[in-house]
Amino acid sequence: MSDGDLIAELYAGCFRRLVVQLYAVTGDMSEAQEAVQEAFTRALGMPRRIGALDNPEAWLRRVAVNVARSRYRRRRVLDGLLRRIGPPPVVADKAPEHLALLAALRGLPEGQRQALALHYLVDLPVDEIAATLGVSAGTVKSRLSRGRQALAALLVDSDATDSMEAGRINVRS
Repeated sequence: MSDGDLIAELYAGCFRRLVVQLYAVTGDMSEAQEAVQEAFTRALGMPRRIGALDNPEAWLRRVAVNVARSRYRRRRVLDGLLRRIGPPPVVADKAPEHLALLAALRGLPEGQRQALALHYLVDLPVDEIAATLGVSAGTVKSRLSRGRQALAALLVDSDATDSMEAGRINVRS
């Protein structure tokens, strides 16, 4: 039996059982599934060792429980830190202008959207944006320029559409 067949057979035979067992431990189905998947991912890295075990399912269970514990500890630390720094600032602005801007940004190509967001929303300089995105500074400048033009056109179109719709509503009233 090949290494891949061994892991596939083990997966077919005990994945569900392990998820149910981990669900009992964690109380969270998605957390249980992720922990078991992580255990199988680790098993894929060492199929010969798994094949040599007397009870590979017990090894997978132990790994999954340890993964779940580690994730729980990290989550507790993060929750404590988040409680200390307070609630996150309110980002979602429901103003029509803000919603129009977000809709227009979604209409841009990914590179332009990323460059504009990092430059204007995160306030990063061109060189830092280039390093973050893994592109040249010239590419960032080009994306910013083209993105501003495209964004302006999208926002003008949006304003014109809104004005026309408002005009229709007034005419019918």
